[in-house]
Amino acid sequence: MPPPDMMFCAQQISIPPELPDILKQFTKAAIRTQPSDVLQWSAAYFSALARGDPLPVKERLEMPVATQKTDTGLTPGLLKILHKQLGPKGNVTKAELEDRWRDLSLPKEQLDSLLGLGNFGTSIEWIKVFALGCSALSGTIISALKHACEILTEDPEGGAARIPFDTFVTLYTYLAQLDGDVPQEHIDSFLHSLEEPVAKQNGVIQVSNFYSSRVCLTEF
Repeated sequence: MPPPDMMFCAQQISIPPELPDILKQFTKAAIRTQPSDVLQWSAAYFSALARGDPLPVKERLEMPVATQKTDTGLTPGLLKILHKQLGPKGNVTKAELEDRWRDLSLPKEQLDSLLGLGNFGTSIEWIKVFALGCSALSGTIISALKHACEILTEDPEGGAARIPFDTFVTLYTYLAQLDGDVPQEHIDSFLHSLEEPVAKQNGVIQVSNFYSSRVCLTEF
């Protein structure tokens, strides 16, 4: 360690050439994501960067939802981050899920509530946690499905929000059966009513398809 009074000039300091861009991208990501615990999020960011994993970064700045009845902690942008990190795994452990949840400074009580609703074991199907997360954002099945389409779609923002019909069936069936108040015949009738528009769209479904379905879903 140099003596306290030792001075350095600019010529003596070597700055790694990649450092400015790393710091620039980190700053932009922090501004976009607006983490409530910057240190926790920063540790997760650089750990993911070093491993080559999906970064805990929102695609765009997310404005507060004024119409949201309660502050759930979870937002569409944060749920999308979690899906990018955990979706490719299919099944995850509780420890993995808790780690990613904590990285985003989300309330542990909310995760415990979601896991309790799903009655999960040691191996957790991420798509089911994702479905419950969409439900937590809205409160109704149809709104949860709208969130799911908007989060999962590869369409540009403001577009049709299309997703594979198989994925939609999985999400809807799980939430409807978990609800307990949706009769199986209603589930079957609703999905059947979507087969024609889905067939015309090469196996994908968009938000307008189930909002205009002949079978009313808005009461559930």
